Amino acid sequence: MLEHKGTEPINSGNRKVIVFTAFADTAEYLFDQVAGWAKAEHGIESALVTGTGRNRSTLGGLRKDLASILTAFSPRSKERPGDCAADGEIDLLIATDCISEGQNLQDCDWLVNYDIHWNPVRIIQRFGRIDRIGSPNQCIQLVNFWPNMELEEYINLEQRVSGKMVLLDVSASGEENLIELQSGNQMNDLEYRRKQLLKLQDAVVDLEDLSTGMSIADLTLTDFRIDLAQYAKSEPGQLEGFPFGTFAVTGAGDTGISPGIVFCLRAEDAAATALAASGYPLSPHVLVHVSEDGAVALTHTQAKHTLDRLKRLCVGRDLPDAVAHARFDRDTKRGEDMRHAQALLATAAASVAGKNVERAIESLFTPGGTHALSGESAGIQDFEVVAFLVIVPGDGG
Repeated sequence: MLEHKGTEPINSGNRKVIVFTAFADTAEYLFDQVAGWAKAEHGIESALVTGTGRNRSTLGGLRKDLASILTAFSPRSKERPGDCAADGEIDLLIATDCISEGQNLQDCDWLVNYDIHWNPVRIIQRFGRIDRIGSPNQCIQLVNFWPNMELEEYINLEQRVSGKMVLLDVSASGEENLIELQSGNQMNDLEYRRKQLLKLQDAVVDLEDLSTGMSIADLTLTDFRIDLAQYAKSEPGQLEGFPFGTFAVTGAGDTGISPGIVFCLRAEDAAATALAASGYPLSPHVLVHVSEDGAVALTHTQAKHTLDRLKRLCVGRDLPDAVAHARFDRDTKRGEDMRHAQALLATAAASVAGKNVERAIESLFTPGGTHALSGESAGIQDFEVVAFLVIVPGDGG
């Protein structure tokens, strides 16, 4: 596989590969077996990162600390100074999950999961190292090595271990259940994870089309949670003071993002229960981007991509977009004519509910939500508008 990648790269001239494994001993074994061959046969420099202080590299003069190795592997994304180019480049990185979060390694276009973690979120956290905004690659590739045992047997093994931890917890002081302490109720989402892993194994799928309509890529929101925590710390009480229905207006500029509205909705009562029962991890909140022409640009199953767009449009813009606001005021008669926005909201709600919910949509724009749909036929869902971002064409002019 590595030989094929080196001779027929999916992006011209890019030979970079990350190989992830959960175990330091496995990573060291792979490095011992592959690094010498890769250098001798293909001139590929390799490195090993395990988080245990035993980092290694075939680049003789390269320092063995994490920063030096990752910079040599992904010099563009790590913004390596030109005078450091003489340090050379690493094209094969073998690593444990010590780098599965918080690292920008998008110079690479090929990632291999040598072993499959039972939690599919971990798989996509790994993939998130190369699936990032700013990647120079036209396409990227995820490769999974599946265990010899049947996947159902693998999942059941984890379930038995988890069950024994629960029994230990019940029979003792309640403090021994390390799984519970580290990951919350470990049994609740096991079935969801099983479905995700089965679909990853059995089909070549788009990451936006996994299980119950929810992409596991959308669960990888660590970067956004960090941003939110930092904002809450720097602006205490600010978020709590925003009323429901808060909105902003911005121009799409040259971002290539479709003009329209991004809605943040909260499902209420039975609708929230149904959303949670469907396995949607962000319940009761949903994000939907509806284009100006009424087409759904990003569904609620693509929350991560919607957040990426919001970040691209809004981060660093501390002042209102006066030109965009002027256009919005002109188009809506200073907010008195919201019929087009209401139509887009109806589309957003319908895309989540799978039903036509245009009736009583207008009341959703008022604080306190709506109960107009209560008692309607089964499946009609109630939503409250938490906030929305209006995206007008161009720079708003």
